[in-house]
Amino acid sequence: MTSNFRPKGIVASFLVASAVALYAPVPFAAQGPSASKPSLDYEFYKTRVEPIFLKERFPDHARCYTCHEVSRHGGGPLSLERLAPGASSWTEEQSRANFQIVSKLVSPGSPMTSMFLMMPLAPEVGGMADTHQGARQFRSQDDPDFKNMEAWVRGEKVGGSSTR
Repeated sequence: MTSNFRPKGIVASFLVASAVALYAPVPFAAQGPSASKPSLDYEFYKTRVEPIFLKERFPDHARCYTCHEVSRHGGGPLSLERLAPGASSWTEEQSRANFQIVSKLVSPGSPMTSMFLMMPLAPEVGGMADTHQGARQFRSQDDPDFKNMEAWVRGEKVGGSSTR
């Protein structure tokens, strides 16, 4: 009786099994308090982050909303809801929609890997180089508005506690 095993088939099977073992998620390995990611707090976002989009930061910078309003930004990654004529803030429904959009640009618990923070930060202080076509809104990571955004990404809640 002859064997149907072929050396190439054995090697190919070994390579496929190795790749699966390397890239398949390991169940339960990421459990435990050190591996949990914080959740993003809507109230913190609404009261301390969302107002930053409407704030005039510097005389030579446009407000974030000016460029990131949905009809101007054409559905880009940060497309904020359009304010009603004469309104100075978003409705509850609009704020929740903005929260969902902005949350997609965040790596909860990891501010320095979150596009939401790295895009408007000047490259010379740690931001992404040559990617934000508008003005750099933050010239320093010590800027109070940047700190609020960073705290939200880290999971801080309105009362000052963290979700970790």
